[in-house]
Amino acid sequence: MKIKRIDHFVLVTQDLQKCLDFYVGVLGLKHICKNSHHALKFGKSKINIHTKKGEFEPYAKNPELGSADFCLITDKKIGKIKKKLNHLGVQIELGIVGRNGALGIMKSIYLRDPDGNLVEIASYK
Repeated sequence: MKIKRIDHFVLVTQDLQKCLDFYVGVLGLKHICKNSHHALKFGKSKINIHTKKGEFEPYAKNPELGSADFCLITDKKIGKIKKKLNHLGVQIELGIVGRNGALGIMKSIYLRDPDGNLVEIASYK
């Protein structure tokens, strides 16, 4: 078996509108809703959004708000991303810092979504 990439992962939110405001309004992901299933598309991947724990089966054994910690890659310079986030009033938890990503050295900033998940935004530039 050879794994190529991540297709999607699931986040649980307590407030769908705040979640969408963050991921669509701040990060620029595309919201898709089909048959009451919410997802956020970016590139060749997506984040499925559940509005309650265990909303669709099967689900994680212990789905919890704010338990995710993940990194999203941007093709923009991280300094420009930080300026945009500051302009939007988004609190940055840490950064700009150097990190080791899957493809090597990258520059990262960390923030939290409305449910408390740790979101790393990084650039290899």
